[in-house]
Amino acid sequence: MNSTGGNLRRRWMNRLMLVICGCAAAIVIGFLVLILGYTIINGVSYFNLDFITQAAKPVGETGGGMREDIFGTFILVGIASIIALPVGLMAGIFLSEVAGDKAASVIRFSADILAGVPSIIVGVFAYALLVRPMHSYSALSAGVALAIIMIPVVARTAEEAMHLVPNSQREAALALGISRWRMILGVIMPGATTGIVTGVMLAIARVAGETAPLIFTALGSAFGVQGLTEPIGALPLQIYRYALSPYSDWQKQAWAAAFLLVILVLGINIVVRLVSYRKK
Repeated sequence: MNSTGGNLRRRWMNRLMLVICGCAAAIVIGFLVLILGYTIINGVSYFNLDFITQAAKPVGETGGGMREDIFGTFILVGIASIIALPVGLMAGIFLSEVAGDKAASVIRFSADILAGVPSIIVGVFAYALLVRPMHSYSALSAGVALAIIMIPVVARTAEEAMHLVPNSQREAALALGISRWRMILGVIMPGATTGIVTGVMLAIARVAGETAPLIFTALGSAFGVQGLTEPIGALPLQIYRYALSPYSDWQKQAWAAAFLLVILVLGINIVVRLVSYRKK
């Protein structure tokens, strides 16, 4: 009798936990659908070719677009990638192939802490490090701020990707008499390429929509891209400013920019899923 009662309790507890987990999953999916749906409904009505190809117009004039801000976003992500990818990949190689257990644990802990630092703190740091000494907001300082956010993501994903390469391949390469660095470049890196590419794209998606660091570093510009040492516009900055403005036309453009940014990030994540599926 006791055994039967215990089995019944376990079955009901199992069903209860399954229901709770299902409800939690439904809540997560529901919030995602609400955010995407609300953004699409409000943004797609203003999204058109002029929005992509035209520059912003002065206050009081209707129309215009965010051509310069779209271009600026790609430039900032490009600068951040140029800085973050080599540093992140080399850190991942060091963690996976070179560092001892103690050093690796310290570096992993530091990378995880850096990944969890609020982006606004990174923006303040880049402001103190570059903006104040240069006496100017700039695309370079914004790229550095975004790179700081990208580095731990790239490093940790690269490390995990290289850990998935079988040790037998390392041993076979070293048994042939090649040096360790050639083994890493010729055997480990090609074997981990899919995972590394996935991590890089996730890092790009992570920084593409960052706003707080850009407020302290890029500032924004209505004159397009004027150089790496000058202020530059970006989609997240324009969304922030236009959404808070009292002009209905600017608010509509903010929704269109949000729609475009969501599509870009969603596209990157879809590509990541496809790359991961090919890996399997």
